[in-house]
Amino acid sequence: MAVTLLPLLAACGGGESSSSSSAGDGSGTSAAGGKTSAGSSGQLDIPADASAELKKQYLVENAIAVCMKKQGFTYTPEAPEDFRTGWATDGADYGLTKKFRQKYGFGYTAVAVYPDDPQVSRKAANEPSANAKYMDTLTPAQKTAFEKALGSPPDPKVGQKDWTGCMGTADKEVYGGESVEDRSAASTSENQANAQALNGDQELVGLAQSYASCLKKEGITVTTTQPTSIGEMVKLQAAESAPAGAGGTASVEAGANGEKPEGDATPETMSKDEALPLLTKEIELAMKDLACGKDFRAAYFPKFFKAPGSTGAG
Repeated sequence: MAVTLLPLLAACGGGESSSSSSAGDGSGTSAAGGKTSAGSSGQLDIPADASAELKKQYLVENAIAVCMKKQGFTYTPEAPEDFRTGWATDGADYGLTKKFRQKYGFGYTAVAVYPDDPQVSRKAANEPSANAKYMDTLTPAQKTAFEKALGSPPDPKVGQKDWTGCMGTADKEVYGGESVEDRSAASTSENQANAQALNGDQELVGLAQSYASCLKKEGITVTTTQPTSIGEMVKLQAAESAPAGAGGTASVEAGANGEKPEGDATPETMSKDEALPLLTKEIELAMKDLACGKDFRAAYFPKFFKAPGSTGAG
């Protein structure tokens, strides 16, 4: 559905521009990127500590709601997430990451052991959004009209550079005249430059080498020492042997004692007793990785957050 395309619109933003007052320039006290909901005005309150870019993403959502209301539809603005929030328990905050990994490892097998725990369960994420629920109340003709009013991404085949409908209107209000396509191209170039800068940072290069040496002493395979890749390297290796559907890429390759579980095991089909040995092994691996990379991540993330377009992460 068209509503699922909104994060892409926000992600394409870049550059400074003025924004229309109709976008609902409110302020709030929630943490940047927190999942706040629209108030009685139908507008999101913008966190007081939101970055300039995150603020624009909030403004876009609010402007879409205003535009859709003029078209005769209800659109519930969806709070964008500060990209830094997702890294808090994935290395950026050592204390929070340690607490998470001590219980869930990397979070792959844990869903079989803690199926109702929101920290690892997909149940909440799979809940339909307010806009999806609203669309379910519409007739087929009304749904078509809603999607047309909301808009769609640019179609390069016909020379389009901007979103259509209310998403396009909101984008122009907040970002000005620069097209989505041009901003996307600029963002790609910035991503590459930021990644090169991080990978060429001598402090990070030295810390990455120490990180790799520590992993090797723990018997963990090292496939890269690039600062933008090494922090996620062990986690990605764990994903390759995690149960299918757990965030991993394949069925379980080997259990805690090296045996491959029978059948196509997934967290949904595995019992808690079957999953516990795998989770124990995953926790052990995750904690070794965290300890070895402590100094590296402490230096990496402050620099990574200053260059949010960087590819890879520590």
